[in-house]
Amino acid sequence: MKRSEIREHIFKLVFCMEFHVQEELQGQLDAYYADMPEITEEERSYIAQKFFGVSEKLSDIDGRINAVAKGWKTERMGKAELAIIRLAVYEMLYDEDVPVKVAINEAVELAKKFGGDDSPAFVNGILAKLA
Repeated sequence: MKRSEIREHIFKLVFCMEFHVQEELQGQLDAYYADMPEITEEERSYIAQKFFGVSEKLSDIDGRINAVAKGWKTERMGKAELAIIRLAVYEMLYDEDVPVKVAINEAVELAKKFGGDDSPAFVNGILAKLA
């Protein structure tokens, strides 16, 4: 599976994170995997590592987003855009294997696929301020 496809799976899980408490996240991950038997063990491990990484750093990630998002605090953002931005910020700050430009580009691509018409520009604008 390509890295962009794996990132899409991680995005979907980060999106679900908004609707569950911390104690439910492992169950959500297990349920997601149950519907995706084609995901290899290596891919599952990578997905889980990033998913729980975002969860663990969520307070810091949201603080950084709120610091640059003038008039658009995380509470006001669309849930899809917020999940995309959270994943990208995690990759930019905590994943040394993902170059910042790649994290931003992949986030914009996810915004094109899952967000509204203005989502790619919004996501790019927030992330550019953090780069």
